[in-house]
Amino acid sequence: MNIFLTGATGYIGNNLAKKLAGEGNTIHALCRNIKTEVLQHPNIKIFNGDITDVPSIKNAMQGCEQVYHLAAFARVWSKDPSVYYKLNVEGARNVFDAVRDLSINKIVFTSTGGVLGPSGNHPVRESDERIGKPFTEYEESKTQAEELCREYCNKYNMHIVIVNPPRVYGPGIITESNAVTRLINLYMKGKWKFMPGDGKRTGSYVYIDDVVNGHILAMQKGRAGERYNLGGVNASYIEFFALLARLTGKKTSLIKFPVNAMMFAGNALQLYAKITGRPPLLTPPWIRKYYYDWNVSSDKAIQELGYTFTPLEEGLKKTIDWLKNNPQ
Repeated sequence: MNIFLTGATGYIGNNLAKKLAGEGNTIHALCRNIKTEVLQHPNIKIFNGDITDVPSIKNAMQGCEQVYHLAAFARVWSKDPSVYYKLNVEGARNVFDAVRDLSINKIVFTSTGGVLGPSGNHPVRESDERIGKPFTEYEESKTQAEELCREYCNKYNMHIVIVNPPRVYGPGIITESNAVTRLINLYMKGKWKFMPGDGKRTGSYVYIDDVVNGHILAMQKGRAGERYNLGGVNASYIEFFALLARLTGKKTSLIKFPVNAMMFAGNALQLYAKITGRPPLLTPPWIRKYYYDWNVSSDKAIQELGYTFTPLEEGLKKTIDWLKNNPQ
């Protein structure tokens, strides 16, 4: 089968492209750089272009039966905030328009668990009303892109399925989307010294292979216009780092970094970024997320798609072993 895929040089997209190619499919990967080493596979064809250029999208999409749209601008900060909407909303519109023009039947759109907002007294479900407004331009742009998915489903009878992964970790390209693996790597090297907040805030940690399989299951079984949480194990920072210490044998004493102090540092970093143009590590809107829990329920994906996820201890052990064998 010929499959069109955006974001093949990103963390999730690269793993998904290789998985699909390994199953005998021919992947049409839309990339700005055709000389990319991370896509070396006989079943992956690289097409030059990007999601802002409709002709290049259509050219790469010719002859394909399925579409996975993962490309997005997911960085913490941009000197020009409009880039989030140009790439994440208008870019999605360009892909959907090309799909409609070429009469391709199925699309899986990769959103983020952040769209659903923080969790209240239970792990957040796809149908829950969001608590508060989006924290960042990234969350807001992905929220708008999801609305676009539903609009195209209703207006044009298209089959678009939305997937929402939370904190993904595991082997793969180290990008901003693979921040948890970067953290694990720093911890293993003794370079991570901080516990965010009081360490009691929770989030959902999901192994990369589960997210990749969830995308494929969403393509096979997902209902048009529906979103599916591809979550994992809900755990606090204290639980996460305790498990990491036991598995690595490195019992580092972490300094608790109060969120208020993080906010002060974030404001200073953001001011410095505005003056120098250098991206900050974190910004106040992202830091505010540390005031909340981000537990996720994957029950819908489990029941409707047959989705499963890896226990945190098992996933962390695999990640640690991979990092030891790939020290670069």
